[in-house]
Amino acid sequence: GSFADTKEDMSFRKYLCRGTVNVLAESTMIAIAHNINKLHRKIQSGKIGQHLFELKTA
Repeated sequence: GSFADTKEDMSFRKYLCRGTVNVLAESTMIAIAHNINKLHRKIQSGKIGQHLFELKTA
């Protein structure tokens, strides 16, 4: 999943800060960076605004 992508693709090996609050803040920043990278790839490939499946109508 995304944890493996973060470790391998972003070369994340260890936390730079100590303490629960600092590690949580660093993890949040890494998660945001991962989501921005995913969004960037979607924009570059032209897949923004497309659904995986057709929407069902009532």
